[in-house]
Amino acid sequence: MTFSVHGLAVSRGVAIGRAVLVASSRADVSHYFIDPATTNDEIARVRLSRNAVMEEIMRLQHDLPKDAPHEIAALLDVHLMLLQDEMLISGVKHWITERHYNAEWALTTQYELIARQFDEMEDAYLRERKADLEQVVERILCHMKGSASPLQAARQGAARAGSSRRQSQQDLLLDDTLDVPLVLVAHDISPADMLQFKQSLFAGFATDVGGRTSHTAIVARSMDIPAVVGARSASQLIKQDDWVIIDGDAGVLIVDPSPIILAEYGFKQRQGELERQRLNRLRHTPALTMDGQRIELLANIEMPDDTLGAVEAGAVGVGLFRSEFLFMGRNGKLPDENEQYLAYRKAIEGMQGMPVTIRTVDIGSDKPLDRPTAKSQEGHLNPALGLRAIRWSLADPPMFLTQLRAILRAAAHGQVNLLVPMLAHASEIRQTLDLINQARAQLDKRGFVYGPVRLGAMIEIPAAALTVPVFLKYFDFLSIGTNDLTQYTLAIDRSDEAVAHLYDPCHPAVLRLVADTIAECNAQGKGVSVCGEMAGDVHMTRLLLGLGLRSFSMHPSQILSVKQQVLRADAAKLRLWAQEVLNSEDPSVMLQAS
Repeated sequence: MTFSVHGLAVSRGVAIGRAVLVASSRADVSHYFIDPATTNDEIARVRLSRNAVMEEIMRLQHDLPKDAPHEIAALLDVHLMLLQDEMLISGVKHWITERHYNAEWALTTQYELIARQFDEMEDAYLRERKADLEQVVERILCHMKGSASPLQAARQGAARAGSSRRQSQQDLLLDDTLDVPLVLVAHDISPADMLQFKQSLFAGFATDVGGRTSHTAIVARSMDIPAVVGARSASQLIKQDDWVIIDGDAGVLIVDPSPIILAEYGFKQRQGELERQRLNRLRHTPALTMDGQRIELLANIEMPDDTLGAVEAGAVGVGLFRSEFLFMGRNGKLPDENEQYLAYRKAIEGMQGMPVTIRTVDIGSDKPLDRPTAKSQEGHLNPALGLRAIRWSLADPPMFLTQLRAILRAAAHGQVNLLVPMLAHASEIRQTLDLINQARAQLDKRGFVYGPVRLGAMIEIPAAALTVPVFLKYFDFLSIGTNDLTQYTLAIDRSDEAVAHLYDPCHPAVLRLVADTIAECNAQGKGVSVCGEMAGDVHMTRLLLGLGLRSFSMHPSQILSVKQQVLRADAAKLRLWAQEVLNSEDPSVMLQAS
């Protein structure tokens, strides 16, 4: 019987194949108390398995194919850091030594403790790093059981199933009974396992957990693999060897499709492949509207190596380098000035002369930096409104000055824009500018070479959007962070599933703040860009063009699709329509109809 499972669309395209299920190791963990005399033996079991996983990941790094997505190398680094995290290691020892839990029980207990801290984070991208921790724990558990990694086990199971598979109407329709494509269905998939996709038969995948900014989703987009995440109970509803259609455009899984549905999706799949081929031809085409308006299509990156994907996608610069990822997973030790300088320089040189916008660290009370215990979260009832981003930086001038000096030094190697997040007050602006001047003076005193930077501010708080003229007195450009702007305008916690459905970037109030910010910048001849999810949403491209936006910054995988919309648009003719959308009670209806 045909049925569908809904999740989040994170990577476009259609995949059709038989399901290969990956079980969760944590679902089958034994719980018992150990004899205190065997404490050291239990700790050794965890340590040996952890070391085996580290060696496995390091081998993967060493043997990484040249054509492997650069995101995977960065994610493998994250997993290595998590494996060495003191909070994970000391916590497991605590449960074994103090509570006498067996090794598996101790490991999963400590995972749950750390996972709760991730759940409390306001930033969606960082919140979803819990999935990386879960994947690390899964791999350790697999080694403790003496079993293969989840993906290897799934592939072995698929091979066994293939030899005894019976023919069905779907097999006959595909005319491919000997080499039927496979789709992976799992609770979650680690980056290390994702790497094996290129050597496997898997045409796509679906996971129970994850979000649009989870590592699984990011790697899927970079590899252009059809994927649906956050499908909740997909791995329980779908049986091994079921026929499954993964619709990465709609975020839907269709299980046991009828021959008619299968034929329809087969046609859609072929059309999608042709569309991707057409988009690839636009890689080196200038982003010009039909009426000759030049549009900047920039890339959002997290690490210096991400510049490779940005250049390959045809980005004309980096519109957002999220520097906080250099600060994470370091067991409380923040990167020093030289380490940051080398990272920023690598990104600048990787963009081959194109501009790089470096955002100062956007991190704070809700982010796991040098907070070794759960006590660090006490007192922060709402981290989204607490000591984060520029507030955190201004509260720790030595740390902030270190970063500013590193960015200024890196600016000697290319075009650099310095972007400051979450400003709301004129006093914060003045404090920030004073510290930038202090950083220059310190470099002068030490005799270091540094370069000029254009100064910019993020507009992500309604108070900032409503006082844009004040910001333009001090800054060369503004960058609109639509994710936070939407959240703060609508008082919606995106991490709360009870209200997440109310998170609406098309709400008239949000669009009004975006439109007014763009209009004021254009009137004063100052640069303005959008760097939130709105910039990479092809359904919003025409509206933003009509509102006067000429600079978009997005994930590299979204650039060609947005460029296609730009090439088909007449910006001048969109102005009147954009105002009608802006004045509508329900803009989303007009956008869907256009």
